[in-house]
Amino acid sequence: MNERFNETMKFEPPKETRVEPDEVLLSVYNSLKEKGYNPIDQIIGYLLSGDPAYITSHNNARSLIRKLERDELLEEILKAYLKCD
Repeated sequence: MNERFNETMKFEPPKETRVEPDEVLLSVYNSLKEKGYNPIDQIIGYLLSGDPAYITSHNNARSLIRKLERDELLEEILKAYLKCD
């Protein structure tokens, strides 16, 4: 019998790279603008409701924004607005 079948293999799923909130917001903003939407209104609609239908699927923006919690996005917006860490 082959030795390979007698050993236990360890499976390690690929590690997902962390997406940065500022990069997500800029990418989603640009995708919404490209499709002719008012990006600010659409992002506000998403942040208030949690409904991903406010975000276009263009350039994978909808799935990208859903990789982060809404509170993480709000935190990034507040930090940028208040210019603090």
